[in-house]
Amino acid sequence: MLRSHDLEDYYLKTYTCQCGNTLYFANSLCLNCQRPVGFLSDIQVISSCDINAQGQWIATANGRAYRQCRNYSESNICNWLIPQEKNQTLCDSCELTVTIPDLSKNENKKLWFRMEQAKRHLLYTLNKLHLPVVGKREAADGMSFRFLEDQEEAIFGRELTVKNTVITGHSDGVITINLKEAEETKRLEMREMMNERYRTLIGHFRHESGHYYWDKLVKNSKHLDDFRALFGDERLNYQQSLSRYYAEGPAQDWYQHCISAYASMHPWEDWAETWAHYLHMVDTLETANEYEASLENKAISNPLIEEYPYSPSFNEKTFDTLLDDWDKLTTLLNALNRSMGLDDAYPFVLTPPAREKLHFIHLLVRES
Repeated sequence: MLRSHDLEDYYLKTYTCQCGNTLYFANSLCLNCQRPVGFLSDIQVISSCDINAQGQWIATANGRAYRQCRNYSESNICNWLIPQEKNQTLCDSCELTVTIPDLSKNENKKLWFRMEQAKRHLLYTLNKLHLPVVGKREAADGMSFRFLEDQEEAIFGRELTVKNTVITGHSDGVITINLKEAEETKRLEMREMMNERYRTLIGHFRHESGHYYWDKLVKNSKHLDDFRALFGDERLNYQQSLSRYYAEGPAQDWYQHCISAYASMHPWEDWAETWAHYLHMVDTLETANEYEASLENKAISNPLIEEYPYSPSFNEKTFDTLLDDWDKLTTLLNALNRSMGLDDAYPFVLTPPAREKLHFIHLLVRES
């Protein structure tokens, strides 16, 4: 069974076992009473369970019957449960993965788990924001995930090899993540090579999901002109912009109007980077709120509670409150990291144009 101390855990909202012990998003077992644990995707909670004589998992959270996802029961890769009445063997998260790594390689199962864990983290936030999450098995314009690794091939049987590099990216709803992004040392090497201050696995998932939701929320919508006014004209040739960025570097004044250097490459990347930062913000604020964090004697806002983003009284001031809490929280996080000799947790500055772009995304998410 996977336990929280075995994992690169993601501390989202916590829940309580029937015995009173705290349960985390990655738990598959209560370490106190040894009850099995699973995530109930239909109600978005972690729950301890009792197994009845028929082998059904009865969730203490709602008393309903569930069964394990196949990747839970057979591989311990997943910890999500499927409502007993649903006719599927994979959970809603694992259903979205169409290509998994080669499991004949020893390290790949661990890397696959990290990929799936980051994906489940992403889906948790998307579902809490009530964004549409539909797989390609259900709709042609749905989303799917491929976890691929670089391949080396011998040339004419000689030792000289050619390396086929997997490019992390998005195309027509298919999100591809290079497996090495789940391996910390290789990810750090890539961060240094790309001269980046921040590079995480969950960051890749959030960024690439942004490209998918641009198609859903902006493309061919009434919001396209507003998008272009803020981010630029996406009809600019993407390949030329990409080549220019890697040949010449980012625009010299990128920090004045973009959230990151890479965002200055093309309006699509500016959107995807800003989208990822919006997910960083709402997810981290929820975690801080869950742990009852407060700054200046004021509780941290939670943008993911049901009534918060959809209240009729929601206004500009409320979004300003989120950004204000985010500024204060990230200042504290960075100071704590520096005290430990670590890199800044959030090495970014939100200029007025970046804040305006975040607000645009926030309103789109709320509308959707």
